[in-house]
Amino acid sequence: MKQKSLTGFMNEVIEDLCQQERFATAHIYTYALRAFTEFIGGGEIFFGGLNKSSLRRFQRHLEDLLRSYNTISTYIRALRAVYNRAVDRELIPGEFRLFSGLKTGVTSERKLAVTASQMNRLLTPPTPCTELPEEVCQAQDSLKLMLLLQGMPYTDLAHLHKKDIQGDLLTCRRCKTGTELCVKVVPEAMRLINLYRNQDSSSPYLLNFLSGTLKGEAAFNEYGRKLRNLNFQLTRLSELCGVGDIKVSSYTARHTWATLAKYCHVPEEMISEGLGHSSLEVTRTYLKSFDGDELAKANRMIINYIYSGKKKLWSRA
Repeated sequence: MKQKSLTGFMNEVIEDLCQQERFATAHIYTYALRAFTEFIGGGEIFFGGLNKSSLRRFQRHLEDLLRSYNTISTYIRALRAVYNRAVDRELIPGEFRLFSGLKTGVTSERKLAVTASQMNRLLTPPTPCTELPEEVCQAQDSLKLMLLLQGMPYTDLAHLHKKDIQGDLLTCRRCKTGTELCVKVVPEAMRLINLYRNQDSSSPYLLNFLSGTLKGEAAFNEYGRKLRNLNFQLTRLSELCGVGDIKVSSYTARHTWATLAKYCHVPEEMISEGLGHSSLEVTRTYLKSFDGDELAKANRMIINYIYSGKKKLWSRA
């Protein structure tokens, strides 16, 4: 039987990921294969072309192109995942420590959080004589809502379902990890939820950010367009609010919430729970110590810090 090539096998994996509707991972694998193919010089690549020498030269090639550490790491990890899958299927024998010494970690290369005063300027409308454009205003509301909901990621916010909210309690599962996330909705957040509440009875989504009519890759692409536009409008927002020297994106609310919580001495375990980072088992353990009221208290303390500029240290009293 003819041995599968790396190119052929990786395309099979990408197709399989698409069938599982794991489009984000499929896109990463596609870009990684494209980058490695261009580095090799085009054409079909066989597994023999994936060796320690070629991988190290590929990494140096990406560095010469000034690709970020995380981009290089993402591409190499994609190649490693496909290589390991081929080994598991006994398509190739595998080489010991083939990927050792390469960039496969993740690093924070730029500041993602802003200070309390900077966030205050982003969330507080400019002077009365300056009115924000409608799309910028909507992006500002999204930023505010993500912050008010304990640094909720935009993907989780956009994909909230109508059934996820009962009264002032929001319970959902994170899109990325499936971890359960519980948030007590503060009045400021509820006003924004009501402002953007989806009125289409046929849509499952709580907010009107996504149509709710698309499936599969079309839905993934719709979300990607919304996210790119949000980030573009947030850049405009930072400029209009006089903080254009800082990078503002969909990540800003999440990292700012966590950073300010730590700055106010909120226990790291509670921050982890608030962000939905914990496994379900760990979350249940923490819930014995940190009930919903305490987490809501921490969230309110962070919100007050942003709007008043007065820091108050966490106390369980």
